[in-house]
Amino acid sequence: MEEPVLGGMAQTATDRAEPMLRAGNTNCGGCGMSIVLQMLGRAAAQRPIQLVIPACCGIVTAGAFPCSAYGAPTLASTFASAAAMATGLAYAASMNGEETRVCCLAGDGGTFDIGMATLSAAAERNEDILYICYDNEIYGNTGGQRSSATPLGASTTTTPKGKTVRKKDVLGIIAAHGVPYLATVSLAHPEDALRKLRAAFETRGFRFIHALSPCPTGWKSEPADGLELVRLAVRSGLYPVYEVFDGERVVVNIQPEHDVAALARYFALQGRFRKATIDLEAVKADIARMWRKLS
Repeated sequence: MEEPVLGGMAQTATDRAEPMLRAGNTNCGGCGMSIVLQMLGRAAAQRPIQLVIPACCGIVTAGAFPCSAYGAPTLASTFASAAAMATGLAYAASMNGEETRVCCLAGDGGTFDIGMATLSAAAERNEDILYICYDNEIYGNTGGQRSSATPLGASTTTTPKGKTVRKKDVLGIIAAHGVPYLATVSLAHPEDALRKLRAAFETRGFRFIHALSPCPTGWKSEPADGLELVRLAVRSGLYPVYEVFDGERVVVNIQPEHDVAALARYFALQGRFRKATIDLEAVKADIARMWRKLS
């Protein structure tokens, strides 16, 4: 008998009784964070987990009290304190002899910017938490302002003519802490993403997962194009898919084709790049520089 398929991923006997993201949530159509949450639930399987979510689109997902769209106990934190609150929950679980795994789910604003202090502190102390950043490259929940994760040339409400500086290398920053496990995941490659999330649950100490998360509202793209955009970013080399162990050993999981046509299509499918002249040669040079660091 064939296994039933949910969202392109075969279900197994170890799946959670209910999804991490329930029906009736408030997420926009085509939201990458929705996919991240469903993958998280699949990877957690029957493990007891607790979520900590700072101010971001993710915390609005739950809907109005007393209902909740989350399939796990969830603590809403301030923008700056998600990693600190998760640390407290992890210590409490350990002191009580529980096997509960604590997971932060944060956007790029709460990771690259406002939450960086407590994130760095938790990483430096090697706290036993899993931190997942769904990176939609803007402050999506407050109107689409630029963050330090916003790429060069992208229009936002605060950079209407296009951002003039490059995206922050948050992965390099976290890897420099020497944490046990860091990985980027492609939502367009679910088998690899699920493997990494499961590995993160099995690992002790601080783990960091980064997912490029399409946002049709902020990216001014079609909801149905989200996974294609991620696929194009991976194929062109713009979004590298890799793991870092103990801050030193780098393993590239998907080799890019460095396809210039894929790169051009990635920009063409997003209205946020239409007000800026994208210099593909300059972008290719940046991509080559990034890959030299990973090699």
